[in-house]
Amino acid sequence: MKELVLNYPDDLAQAIQMTPDELADQLRLMASLKMFELGKLSSGKAAELAGLSRVEFLEACGRYRVSAFNYPDAEIENELRADLEAAGGKA
Repeated sequence: MKELVLNYPDDLAQAIQMTPDELADQLRLMASLKMFELGKLSSGKAAELAGLSRVEFLEACGRYRVSAFNYPDAEIENELRADLEAAGGKA
């Protein structure tokens, strides 16, 4: 794995009442959740970045209200159109 160094204010961990290790874990989780939400990472890669199992990551998605069903709008539209056509409706 590669290492990323992040500079932050000296009193940040204290201001949010976390230890430096807790802060590092939280920042990794927040970054992985946001990149997953934006479609930049799969759930597996996001879980790896967060240092969690895939199941734990998907549970974190629920806690932080990030949809585990991360499909682009065009893909959802195409699937709905195909479902309507298969059901005999017009798309």
